Formats: sequence, structure tokens, C-alpha cells
Amino acid sequence: MALRRFRPMTAGRRHAVRVDLSQLSDKAPEKGLLGKRSSSGGRNSQGRVTNVNTGGGHKRRYRVVDFRRSKRDVPARVVALEYDPNRSSHLALLSYADGAKTYILAPQGLSVGSTVMAGESVEVRVGNALPLRSIPTGQPIHNLELKPGRGGQLVRSAGNAAQLVAKEGKYALVKLPSGEMRKILSECYATVGGVGNADHSNQEFGKAGRSRWLGIRPKNRGVARNPVDHPMGGGEGKTSGGRHPVSRTAVPAKGFKTRKNKRTAAFIIRRRGAKK
Repeated sequence: MALRRFRPMTAGRRHAVRVDLSQLSDKAPEKGLLGKRSSSGGRNSQGRVTNVNTGGGHKRRYRVVDFRRSKRDVPARVVALEYDPNRSSHLALLSYADGAKTYILAPQGLSVGSTVMAGESVEVRVGNALPLRSIPTGQPIHNLELKPGRGGQLVRSAGNAAQLVAKEGKYALVKLPSGEMRKILSECYATVGGVGNADHSNQEFGKAGRSRWLGIRPKNRGVARNPVDHPMGGGEGKTSGGRHPVSRTAVPAKGFKTRKNKRTAAFIIRRRGAKK
């Protein structure tokens, strides 16, 4: 999709760059695929603020997305491409041959009227879902499962794609968008192609108000706060005291590894950011 730029009629329009949504459907979302979505305002279950930069924003309805691609070997036609306020990627509304309707993440190159299918021996084509053992190496994939049957958990944001590098026994070697190389069971399903709406990262909000519509509150630097509010706060004037950069909860911000999941460490062949 292309980007839209605006005439500088106002200060907020001068630098605004938006994704052109003219190719998306303007109809209301499918009523049977809508759910409730409550807003936390950055609070936890005790009502305490745990995310200081979250709050407000426009009211949203959740779109139920079929990450499992649970209907196997049943062809489905793409009825519409729709906007989803809850994620960076767009959605494709599928209508199956038996009359059922579901949402899936809209991959790059998928258009209205296309036919997609999920199954072990379906054609390797954009939008089709197959187990990793049935996908040829070098193929870009998205909506990747970590456990068979759980549904896609990896590579779901706009413009992203993983790459199937190799197959070794019951595992497949996948290179994720972060650069991490990981072993995943060959029985896990993935969707062929990359996620659509690749221009999402090139948008410019243009004004602070649009951030507030999205539920993003203003951020200020830690060194500009008081010592009671941030570990880097305090000091005389603009003197920050030469402290090492840390988060609000005193976790080092640069180069400190926080991953401690020993159960899955053996499946990671190369960590993200590692030098080749």
C-alpha cells in the first residue's frame, strides 16, 4: 500500500504521513467475529500504574482472528480486506465453501477474490497455511506456531516475514525477523508469504493528538524527573549525575540480557543481535 502526504493546511498536517487505506473495505466489521476489549489504562489487577505511558485512546472492538487456521482442506475466498485498530497489520475476511467466515492476517500480495486454504498438502502459495515440513526452504513465512495446534505466535506484525532456512529431522530451522535462528517442530503450521501493510513503519503521526487517540501518553526523560520517580532522576539543574542508563525499575538499558527461559534456550541456535 502507498503512503499519503497532505497539504500543510495545519501544523498537524504539515508533517503527517499516513498509510493509504483506500484499498480496504469501508463496510462494518463482521458482527459475529467481534468481541469485547477492555482498556487497562496501564494499571495491573491491583489498580496500580505499571505502564506510565499507556492510557486513554479511542474505544475499540476486538476482531477474533483465526491464528490456528483451524479449517483444514476447505477452500476459502477472500471477501474483503479490513482495517484492524488492535494491530499493525490488516485483516482478510474469508468465506469458506461451507459458509463459515473467519479473519486471518492479510499477507502481502493477497487480494479480494483470491482463494486460500490450509492443510498438509495444499499448494505453496501466498495465504495458504502448511506445516513447516511441507514448505520448501528459503520460503518467506509468517504467523508461525511454536507448538503444534496452539496457533501462530511469531511474525504477526506489519511487514514482517521469517525465512525457512533448513530442515533437520523433526525440527525446522527458521530465521526470525530479529535475526534470531531458532529450531521449531516441523509439525507446526505457518502461513506462506510476509505480513502485509509494510508501510506501517513509515508513518508519521504529525501531531501529539494522534498518539493520544491510539492510547499513547506523553513520555519524558528519566533524568528530567525527581529521584522518587526514577533511578536517574535528581541532580542540580541539567546535571544528571553520570548514572548508567536504566529503566524506571532499575533494569540496565543497554546490552543487559534479561532472557531467563532455560526450558527453550536449547532451541535458539543464534540469538538476535549476535555477530555473524
